[in-house]
Amino acid sequence: MSIIAARRYLHGIASEHAIPVDGNERDTLPPHGFDWVGLCEPTAEEMDVVRRQFHLHPLAVEDALNPRQLPKVEAYGKQLFVVARTAALEEEEVIGYGQTAIFLGADFVVTVRFGSTRAHHELRRELEANAERLAEGPDYVLHAVLDFVVDGYLPIMDKLEEVAIEMEEGAIDVFPEQVTIRRLFRLRRQLRRFERIIGPMQEMCERLVTTDLPAIDPAARLWFRDVLDHVRRVIARMDGLKETLATVVETASLLEQHRQGEMTRQLAAWAAILAVPTAIAGIYGMNFDYLPELHWHYGYYFVWGLIVCVCGGLWVRFKSIGWL
Repeated sequence: MSIIAARRYLHGIASEHAIPVDGNERDTLPPHGFDWVGLCEPTAEEMDVVRRQFHLHPLAVEDALNPRQLPKVEAYGKQLFVVARTAALEEEEVIGYGQTAIFLGADFVVTVRFGSTRAHHELRRELEANAERLAEGPDYVLHAVLDFVVDGYLPIMDKLEEVAIEMEEGAIDVFPEQVTIRRLFRLRRQLRRFERIIGPMQEMCERLVTTDLPAIDPAARLWFRDVLDHVRRVIARMDGLKETLATVVETASLLEQHRQGEMTRQLAAWAAILAVPTAIAGIYGMNFDYLPELHWHYGYYFVWGLIVCVCGGLWVRFKSIGWL
């Protein structure tokens, strides 16, 4: 069976042996005691065993087995069902997603993990090292798991912000190459997808903070407020990152327009200069017998002098206004 850990906690202290998960009725727990069962990618048959043992709602079990749920919180009688989405960078700027479903009761918590590479071993050890906090009950475990999930978003934002700053600095020096432009749009697409996850996460945390829900002590709302604050910080950083990426595109476009404008002015200036000898040569190259100064002894030198003076004057003028 895909059980990672199944422990019983009394006053925050873990039992020496794992509790059996066999679908049978559980023993009556003393006050300040609860069970914590962690599963990783269980089958439908394995989840049915857990469902019978902890009396989980079938609809919640069905959602837990679907790894494409959006973050949400649902109350089923005296139990609570929470879905959180995990995220981690897989390769370059590609974000991979997973799902952690949490069943919460007065004396138990069941976590079901799909697709996430960040296991809960270290989290469980940290919680077990603080028996006073763990004695608060299953709702404290729910807070710790959600906080663990949201903290996993921070390395993603750090990496993507680093990439965005690199692109922004590069766009100032030179117009982005085609590879960089494709990378930019891939990053924007990843952010839009991440935004579809983080938005429902904020709504779910807000409901945990503001709504009376089963299996959660009202005094525990302060913990979930901290998780909500972390989610809002991630959203704020995401908004800033999207603005930075938009600025990269806008800056690159403005710089490219400026560069093209300079090239256009230079071409126009040289075209104006070259138009002078072209016009004069065209006029005196016409095959007519009666042209002014056609048989003048100094006509050739005069025309060259005229061309040099006019072209030189145009060159000086265009140079002074910054067109050359």
